[in-house]
This record gives sequence, C-alpha cells and structure tokens, in this order.
Amino acid sequence: MTTEMQEIAITEEKPLLTGQADSTKDAELAARILLDQGQEHSVETPHGVLHVTLHGSRTSRRPAVLTFHDVGLDSKSCFSPLFRFEEMQEIVKHFTLIHVDAPGQEEGAAAFPTGYQYPSMDTIAEMIPAVLQFFNFKTVIGIGVGAGAYILSKFTLANPDSVEGLVLVNIDTNARGWIDWATQKLSSVTSSVTDQILSHLFSQEELSANTDLVQSHRELISKSSNLVNIDLFWKTYNSRRDLILERSSTFKCPVMLVVGDQAPYEEAAVECNSKLDPTTTSFLKMADAGGLPQLTQPAKLTEAFKYFIQGMGYMASSCMTRLSRSRTTSLSSSYSMDGSRSRSRTLSQGSQGGTKGHVTCIPPNKPNKPT
Repeated sequence: MTTEMQEIAITEEKPLLTGQADSTKDAELAARILLDQGQEHSVETPHGVLHVTLHGSRTSRRPAVLTFHDVGLDSKSCFSPLFRFEEMQEIVKHFTLIHVDAPGQEEGAAAFPTGYQYPSMDTIAEMIPAVLQFFNFKTVIGIGVGAGAYILSKFTLANPDSVEGLVLVNIDTNARGWIDWATQKLSSVTSSVTDQILSHLFSQEELSANTDLVQSHRELISKSSNLVNIDLFWKTYNSRRDLILERSSTFKCPVMLVVGDQAPYEEAAVECNSKLDPTTTSFLKMADAGGLPQLTQPAKLTEAFKYFIQGMGYMASSCMTRLSRSRTTSLSSSYSMDGSRSRSRTLSQGSQGGTKGHVTCIPPNKPNKPT
C-alpha cells in the first residue's frame, strides 16, 4: 500500500482539480494524434508554393529540424520511417520538425501542365527562407537526402546564419560532366524514368537482388499520379551546377556526411568530405546500408544524429542510447565525456561481412542549449 502511494505521489506532481483529468487526457491524446499526422501548409514563396508539413510547436526555443527529400520520394516516404523509429522519438519530442516537399512532389499533387518551367535547384534553395519566416523560426538543423542534400547545401551557403547544423545523406556536389550527360541522354532513351531514378536511389547490389525495398519504390514511382512532376524534378537535379566548396570557404556550421557502402554516391560523398573543414565535419559510412540508409539502417543513423546533436549542445549524454545490439560497437575517444576539449571522436561499427562504418563526431565546446 505504501509503495502504491509513493508511485502516485511521483507521477502526480501537479494535482488536477476535480473534473479536469478527463479533459486533460483528451487534449493529450489529440496532441499526440496531431503530432503524428502533422499539420500541412501551403507556403507562398517568391518562386511559387511549397507543400510543408509541421510536427510540433511553432514556439520552440530550439531550432527546427528541417528536412528535404530526394528525387522519386516525398517527405513522407523519405523520412517517416526514420522519424517514427522508436529511438528517434527521443529527438522528435525535443524539436519541431519541418518537412519540405519540392514543388509538385507531395503525395497527390496535381500534374504540372505541358510546357511548365520547373524551378532550378538554385531557385528551390531560394524558396526555403520563406518557410522559416512562415513558421517564425530563425534557425534550423537541416537533414537532406540526395537532391535534398544539394538544395540544403545551397541554402546553407547563401544563409549561413540560418543553419546551426547540417546532415547530408548521399550528397553529390558536382555538376554532371560530359560523360555523365551523354550517359544520361542515352539512358533516357533506353530506360524508363522509373528505372533511371531507381539507379539513383539504390546500389547495384540492391537492384540486382530486387529487394523488397526496390520493388516497393518501383511501384511507388511508376504508379504515381504526378510522375510528370517527378520527371521534371529529376531533370532539374541532373542540370545542377557545381557547389563551390573549399576548406577556406565552406559551411560555417557543423556538418555530418552520411553514405551507405556501395551506394551510388559513395565516391561523391568521400570527395565532398575532402573539401570540408575537418574540425567541424563528421563522416559516416554505413555498412549494409545500400542507397537509402535512413530507411535500411535507422538505428545507426539515429545514434549518429544523437551524437551530432549532443556535439551542438542540445542533448545531454544521458539521452544517448546504444546501437542495435546485434552489432559489435567499439568507441575510441580522444576526450572525456565531461566535455574536455579535443579534436574528434571515432565510432566504428563492425559487421559480419567484415566491412566497417565510422563516424567522427565533434565534441561539444559550449554548454547545453536551452530546452
């Protein structure tokens, strides 16, 4: 009996007045449902309308986590499996999420008319400041995949004070060369748009094995009601310009680069890493991840993201969780967990296949940010 009374005293820190309990529970349930579904908005920008989904409060003192998806995906198919992952909920409950869809890429979007001039990658990046202004956020932590990683990179370079951290998955900073251009032209004649995009999203091993993930995305893209819009976005991405990155003139915020081993853009990610400031850049090459690590290895990516956020001062070490217990994880650190200054920390993950992934994380050099 004493134990039960102690438990009640702990959980009911702020006693409710009579009659308030039911209404409070109903409000909490409604809030959870709203958080899961998100609030959809059509945001007017100087270059057109963007479909944006908000999860969480618009009055948070922390930066929002803003995501941008890859070609052939929308914000839901690209990020929902990751942010609904159980361990990622520790992060979701502390941050507002803003999922941005490229023009005409959201689920159920109407097909653009014939002759429509799709915005360039530079133009899409110029649309993002209007999203921050709409939701009244001064800064964000960006997470972009593929084409979305390129767009967020352009946005960050043009608006360095608006981005506190950047996670770039499958980034390719280079424009298409003549050989790539000729290959793409030939591919457009011999292959369907769906097959071209699948080759962009998945590794050759995944395509050859025709995994369930490949099959589901093949059906998702080929049967999309806005396939013409997807094709326009695909062509725009292939027309991108070089991102000018140098160690002396690069991102002003911490950056984490992520790529799966054997992914189509593995070499491009390694090249990008060589151009960035090593004191503020982390690189995560994930074993057994294929082309979409946020879908195939959410546990690894969640863990790396938590360390990344902790390095920025937004999460205490008590929030850290272990990676999947089925893997052997070794952690070597050149600094103590109490925050003493150092250069970096390396997390190595072994796999049964003998390959390894690693992430170099920058330790926090400042006190925790406000909650």
